[in-house]
Amino acid sequence: VAGKLSDDGKTGVLIELNAETDFVSKNDKFQDAARDCALVALDIDGDVEAIAAAKTAKGEVVSDVITNLIATIGENMRLRRSARLSVAQGAVALYLHNAQGDGVGRLGVLVALEGAGDQAVLKEVGRRIALHVAGTPTPPLALTEADLDPAAVEKEKKFLTDQALESGKPIGVVEKMIEGRIRKWQEEVVLLKQPFVMNPDLTIEQLIADTAKETGSPVTVKGFVRFALGEGVEKKVDDFAAEVASMTGQA
Repeated sequence: VAGKLSDDGKTGVLIELNAETDFVSKNDKFQDAARDCALVALDIDGDVEAIAAAKTAKGEVVSDVITNLIATIGENMRLRRSARLSVAQGAVALYLHNAQGDGVGRLGVLVALEGAGDQAVLKEVGRRIALHVAGTPTPPLALTEADLDPAAVEKEKKFLTDQALESGKPIGVVEKMIEGRIRKWQEEVVLLKQPFVMNPDLTIEQLIADTAKETGSPVTVKGFVRFALGEGVEKKVDDFAAEVASMTGQA
C-alpha cells in the first residue's frame, strides 16, 4: 500500500499494488512503482483504470511500468484499488503502518478533516484518528450509521437473529433483542461512535467537537479510507498432498 499527500496537505491518496510474494514487496523497483502510482493518483480523480492509463512523472504509462515489472521480476502484479480524499479547507492526514520503505506499508489510512481552523492542528488530529483507524481492535466500516453498507447490516442482523432464535425465546422478544444488539453493533463499527484508542473515555465524535472548540471553527470528518494489504483477496492454497499423489501416480 502506497500513500501520498499533496504539497498543500488538502489531498491524499492510497493505492494498493499486489504481487504474488512478500519477497517482491521489498524489491526497490516494485516499491518505486507503487510510489509512482500514488503520485499519479494525486492528479487523477478516477479509478485504477484511469490511473493505469496515465503517465508517471518519468513519462511512462503506468500500465506499461507494471507490465515491464512483471517481465523483469517474473511475478504477476496488479494495481488493485485506489482512493482519493480532498478538502476545500482543512487537512488530509496519512498514516502508513508496518512500513516496508519510504511511502509504502502493509496498511494505509487516510483521514480528511474539513474546517477553517489552524491546519496544523487539524492535520495532527487527523493523524491521531488515522492511528486509531489502523490500530483499533474493531476496524470501522463507515463514518456514520447512515453510511453503513445495507448488505453488511442485513448480514449482521441475520447472524444476530439466528443466534437469538437458538435461545428458544419467542419471536417478539427476539425482535426487540435484535434492535438493541444492532444499535450496539453499529456503535462498534461506526468511526464517529468508537471510543478513541488513545483515550477510551472519549469518542471520535467528542474528539472532533473538542477540536472545533480548540480551533474556534466547526470541524467535520469528511471521510476516511483504510487499505489493509490483501484484504478481501482470495489466496491460493496449495494442496501439497494432492500434488504429491499426482506426481507419484497415486491420485
